Amino acid sequence: MKTRMSAPASIGALSIWLQTPPGKYLLAWEQAFMDEHVADLFGYHALQIGPVQLDALQANRMPHRWRASLNIEENVGQLMLDAEDLPFPAESLDLVVLSHVLEFSADPHQVIREVERVLIPEGHILVTGFNPYSLWGLRQRTLRGLCKPYLPEEGEFLTLFRLRDWMKLLSFDIQHSKAGCYIPALAQQKWIERWSWMDTIGSRWWPFAGGVYAVDAVKRVRGMRLIGPSWKTAKPKPAATVPAANTNAPCINTQEDTHEG
Repeated sequence: MKTRMSAPASIGALSIWLQTPPGKYLLAWEQAFMDEHVADLFGYHALQIGPVQLDALQANRMPHRWRASLNIEENVGQLMLDAEDLPFPAESLDLVVLSHVLEFSADPHQVIREVERVLIPEGHILVTGFNPYSLWGLRQRTLRGLCKPYLPEEGEFLTLFRLRDWMKLLSFDIQHSKAGCYIPALAQQKWIERWSWMDTIGSRWWPFAGGVYAVDAVKRVRGMRLIGPSWKTAKPKPAATVPAANTNAPCINTQEDTHEG
């Protein structure tokens, strides 16, 4: 049976992999996804947990944004925390980003429960993870023990379907899910560039078979739903009409003659 490494050691292995050509290719895709989906999320407090190579909150405009690491070696002026026991009060955060945290956690379900606890109602959670049902996942499983693993070996990769089930059990409403990075398990930059055409056709012909997936979900609370202001343009009231003068009425001279004939 495979022994799972501690989360800090696992995240450290992921950070090393992200510095390779395929790791940079993955980061570019995830950065584009985050920039698109966090730009219009509003609130006061946002938290990102995961490798520091990804700046998931750079396009967000919340006044308080934190980037937290699980590995002390890469903790550069950011928070250091345990994702399974977040040091935040209940319902205190508007947005939480989990970048490859679940597959390197000893208890990924507990991590999601903690995020549900600290999020406000209608708060957002964004999750990224490696997809085991992809060319990368196939390479990782079939050639294990025969050659060097393509992805960080310590990870236990969750399927998108399993993640969606967990979120639904915790009353998260999936807003958007997407897969990316459809190229084969290539290590050199020149081959990654030559096979980049697969990203175009992959999203059309096998949309859930990308090497990585991303999910955007909202915390729902039964009986509660935030409703935005109703911006209705008031219809202008019709101007008061003045009755037109009767031109057929006899003219009355109110001025008395001052001269007598």
